[in-house]
Amino acid sequence: MAGAGTTPTGQRSRSSRPPTDIPRQILQPGVGPIHGTHYLRSLPDQVRWGYVPAVGSSPVLRMRSGETVTIDTVSHEGILEDQGRDPVAYFAGHGVPRDQVLDDSVAIARDYSRTSRDFDVDGPHVITGPIHVDGAEPGDVLKVEMLSMLPRVPYGVVSNRHGKGALPRLGGGAVPAGITEAEIMPPVATDGRGAGEPRGYGNVSVFTPVRQDPQGGLTGVLPRGRSGRIAFPLAPFTGAMGVAFATSTELNAPALNSIPPTLGGGNIDINLLGVGATFFLPVFSEGALFYVGDPHLSMGGGEVALTALEGSLRGTFRLTVCKRGSGDAPSVAFHYPFVETPDAWVPLGLSDPDGSQRSGSGGLDVALRRAVVNALDFLQDDLGVDRAVAYAYLSAAANFEVSQVVDRTVGVHAVVLKAHFSD
Repeated sequence: MAGAGTTPTGQRSRSSRPPTDIPRQILQPGVGPIHGTHYLRSLPDQVRWGYVPAVGSSPVLRMRSGETVTIDTVSHEGILEDQGRDPVAYFAGHGVPRDQVLDDSVAIARDYSRTSRDFDVDGPHVITGPIHVDGAEPGDVLKVEMLSMLPRVPYGVVSNRHGKGALPRLGGGAVPAGITEAEIMPPVATDGRGAGEPRGYGNVSVFTPVRQDPQGGLTGVLPRGRSGRIAFPLAPFTGAMGVAFATSTELNAPALNSIPPTLGGGNIDINLLGVGATFFLPVFSEGALFYVGDPHLSMGGGEVALTALEGSLRGTFRLTVCKRGSGDAPSVAFHYPFVETPDAWVPLGLSDPDGSQRSGSGGLDVALRRAVVNALDFLQDDLGVDRAVAYAYLSAAANFEVSQVVDRTVGVHAVVLKAHFSD
């Protein structure tokens, strides 16, 4: 594994992201730099495959507010049923030796038994946690600071699965509005879902090696047709970060599915959440019950094919409880997730924040409206801007970006640059 160091991989702007360094070795469990006071592994008995923790779930770790924790996250790509549920064999098919396949991914694929697995129903994500943060109570905010994100392996996978992504074939063979059947991806002719065996579904997973560029940064590398290659910089972040939101006694209740994000966060998939960013989450359960998963090496806005460049990360986070009236969190964050980066405030909107509608990509207009309202509330209540002026400002100078369109509940976020408010 080439390269050295643990330089932060924060996201200051689209054009000025610092390079992502990579550790000298494969980050097997317990090996290599561990930056946090606490360390949490992803063991089969303390992860939830396809589901997130419920309010009142038993924690796998307890920590004090303001402490730091390093978490070994595990990517679902390479262990899923349509890939054979055998990461050693799957990655060997792409030239990866056994010692570069993570032991915890092997253990989860082989030994996970907390819930039965149904590839067609369950979420794909390996969710680690929950973590109980002392002093957190419903009505508070959990402040999550991204301190470091280290790629654990020098490769990742991007997948496009039938019936999913921005260009899906819908139930009953229907074609989404705005495209033709010939434009569906993967092509309809390769759709083998009727066979009932995931390995025969015709899904497409693109193995993507990671290389060090001449400047010392890391890039993902894809083939470019008959010759050449496509190379793009890494920008690691965890796509799923959340706190317990729904209530259930069943580990695999539909309300706990890991795919759709909610007011408790979860599979939020906002690519600004790299090192240096802060994620504010409203708390619904004693202890907050924080969890993390869905590690990404990079992701384009929208995540249109279905997945990002998925790859396991070792992430370090500071978890701090914010009380109402303390001024430690944006006012919006006490009822809705909120992002802050070194350069911007990022109010967001979800098409189905309480998980009741299962709205799909048609809810982009709903998500956009909520992002606008949350941005207006923040500008008015936290920055003191007249609401009419705030609306004018958002139209003139803020960018509203698609977070993702593939997680049932879709997302839009606003990017409000701090430099605009420096006077």
